Amino acid sequence: MKKSRQKTHLTPNEVAELLMVNPVTVRQWAARGLLRSLTTPGGHRRFLLSDVEEFARSRGATPVARKSGRPDRILIVDDDPNVSRLIAGLIQERDARVETEIANDGFEAGVKVESFRPHALVLDLMMPGMDGFEVCRRLRARPTLNHIRIVAVTGFPSPENVDRILAAGADACLPKPLDSERLLLELGLTAQKDGTG
Repeated sequence: MKKSRQKTHLTPNEVAELLMVNPVTVRQWAARGLLRSLTTPGGHRRFLLSDVEEFARSRGATPVARKSGRPDRILIVDDDPNVSRLIAGLIQERDARVETEIANDGFEAGVKVESFRPHALVLDLMMPGMDGFEVCRRLRARPTLNHIRIVAVTGFPSPENVDRILAAGADACLPKPLDSERLLLELGLTAQKDGTG
C-alpha cells in the first residue's frame, strides 16, 4: 500500500539496492544474460521489476529495499564554492531538516564521508587532485559506504564521461548548469504537492 507508485523499470543501482549487491554485479549479471535487461535509447540498462523479482526467487532471495525516502544528510563535493553554496541553498529551501556539508575536493570528501556519514553525495567530476571518478570508485569499493546515493554533476557531460561515472557506480549524472528540480528529484527531495503516495 505504501508503494502505490512503485516503479516498474529500475536502474542498475536500484536493482543493486533491492538485491543488496554492488551495481557492478548487477551489470555483470545483465552482460552475461543471467538477468534480463532493456536498453534505453541513450544506451543505459533498465530492468523490469518483475524480472528482478523472478531472478531473486530463482536464487533463493527476496528483494529487500534498503532505507529510501528523504536523505537526512547530504555531502556536496565541488571545487567551486559558489556551486556548492548554490546546491546547499537549493536543498535547504526544499527541506530545512536535511543537513548539508561541503567538501572542496576529493580528499576532503573522503574525510567528510567518514565523519559526516551522508546518505547522499552531490559529486563534481572534474576536480584537481582526486577527481569525481576516483571518489566514486573508492566509495563503491567500501561495503560500509555502498549505500550512499551518488549524484554526479559535470560541466563536461560527454557520453564518455557519463558512461564512465555510471560504470564507477554513480546513481545519476547531471549536466551543468544544473536543472535544480531534477537534482532535487535525484537526491530524493521531491516536491510532494499532491496528496497521493
